[in-house]
Amino acid sequence: MGKDKLRRFAEVDTFPNVLQLDEGKSFKGNWKINHFHNNKPLILELACGKGEYTVNLAKLFPDKNFIGVDYKGNRIWRGAKTALEENIANVAFLRIQIENILDYFEAGEVSEIWITFPDPQPQLSREKKRLTYPAFLQKYKTILERGGIMHLKTDNDGLHEYTREKIEELGLKLHVRTEDLYKSDLVDEVLSIKTYYEKKYLAHDKNINYLKFTFD
Repeated sequence: MGKDKLRRFAEVDTFPNVLQLDEGKSFKGNWKINHFHNNKPLILELACGKGEYTVNLAKLFPDKNFIGVDYKGNRIWRGAKTALEENIANVAFLRIQIENILDYFEAGEVSEIWITFPDPQPQLSREKKRLTYPAFLQKYKTILERGGIMHLKTDNDGLHEYTREKIEELGLKLHVRTEDLYKSDLVDEVLSIKTYYEKKYLAHDKNINYLKFTFD
């Protein structure tokens, strides 16, 4: 592991807006009150990477709480550090494996979930690792409040189509679908937030897919 990664791992462990592994379990069911000290809606970004969506959503919506979830501490470091430097109080980061999410959030505790440019796990043998595999979707349904919204932004056409198929198979409600976000009329201040990876894809003229759905 490089010196920069080691430094970031050590530094992120001191950040008050980062909870790592079992440390976050004590907040289950009480993130709003015990961590954010308010009762505002709770929004998650899964596979948050460097946390660009988490931080920028928090800036746009100071009346909501945001948690970026990822297992890579050296990536979370960037978003957490930005939030601290800019005094963005409605942001936290949780370093866990997403398959364990039910250990950290109570049923109905979350209002909205974003999945932004996750690893598409294209091999059929790794289908169960896809963040929109039915077992994952069932976990999101559990922690979302009734009517809670799911968002998926991805450059991967295969993951987009796979998720669309699962939405249909499971009888979920698809609200918005586009295979080329930036050539649609959907782009607003929220959907125009760009992650590190999204900027790289767009530089190579890659289309960006977007889905919005609910479990009702």
